[in-house]
Amino acid sequence: MSGRMSGKGVVVTGATKGLGRDTALLLAGEGATVVGVGRDAGDGASLASEAGGLPGRVEFLRGDVRDEGDVQAAVTRCREVAGRLDGMVANAGILGPEGPLHETTEAQWDEVNDINLKGAFLCCKHAILAMREQGGGGSIVTIGSILSLTADPFISSYTATKTGVLGLTKAIAVDYAKDGIRANCVLPGDMETPMIRSYFAGQPDPVAARAEMEGTYPVGRLAEPREVANAILFLLSDDSTFVSGTHLLVDGALTAKTY
Repeated sequence: MSGRMSGKGVVVTGATKGLGRDTALLLAGEGATVVGVGRDAGDGASLASEAGGLPGRVEFLRGDVRDEGDVQAAVTRCREVAGRLDGMVANAGILGPEGPLHETTEAQWDEVNDINLKGAFLCCKHAILAMREQGGGGSIVTIGSILSLTADPFISSYTATKTGVLGLTKAIAVDYAKDGIRANCVLPGDMETPMIRSYFAGQPDPVAARAEMEGTYPVGRLAEPREVANAILFLLSDDSTFVSGTHLLVDGALTAKTY
């Protein structure tokens, strides 16, 4: 722990599980005051408790990124407890329906878009409003996916939203550079999270499904969430002051290979 986020206020969405949880704890370990947003109050209380001995702190706020009022409340709370909003991590997301696009219902499409893309829009919007009101400056980190650049069979709605998140991030970086606001998108590969474990559990042979997925990675394994959280920390910190409008792949060289 080096204190790279000491004195900074950050909102992290999807903070109760997986990457969001590890990111919130990592940032608090680096001295940040974090407002972690999620839908599960029990997991949120556990998160705040786990952060108790760290240099910074995590305050949990129950909310849904599809609700603009909830997003605005999280930004407001961060400014109350930290004095300002220095960073936004728009992390909340779901995998959505698996199957051919022509079998995807409108309700399924709307749900994954509302959480993954509309949620990112609302987080970015209210972060920008707060950062400009403070006089400018700040870092927005969105969470895309390797599927922001590529495609896998039968998860078209997820792929569409993650491509949209990357485009949104680039547009923000260009439009708000004059305000000193940076925006970057982290593109993880598969991680050891509840989402991927749920995916494996739904396969006919979970062990074989995991082995097949791990075998596609040149490094031979999936990422630990903390490995991706380290990339988020870099983009939020003052170590990346000239990095904006780009994406950072954290995928164990998966997208570098052809076969």
